Amino acid sequence: SSGINAEWPLRPGKTELSNLQVQKVTGGATNKLSKIKDVRKSIARCRTVLRANQRENLRKFYKTKKYMPLDLRPKKTRAIRRALTANESSLRTLRQRKVDTHFSQRVYAV
Repeated sequence: SSGINAEWPLRPGKTELSNLQVQKVTGGATNKLSKIKDVRKSIARCRTVLRANQRENLRKFYKTKKYMPLDLRPKKTRAIRRALTANESSLRTLRQRKVDTHFSQRVYAV
């Protein structure tokens, strides 16, 4: 039922469009035919706003979740998406940590 409620702003535009298309087939006035484009564009505008609101709500919903749908994740590039995160790249093995502590960078007084 949520889909029906979400589409109510589109209903008047859709009915008007279908009426105009019927008039076109039956041989309506030319000014009516030119109005078809405007009605289609207004429907598209309405749909764009609905979609943006829907995506915004989905982003809020998935903000706290572990995983997010692929289409809501940042696109970036394939290489960037597969690259190590800042945390992963900063991790050191136990052996490397030992080497770093026992053979630290020497400081010379010049």
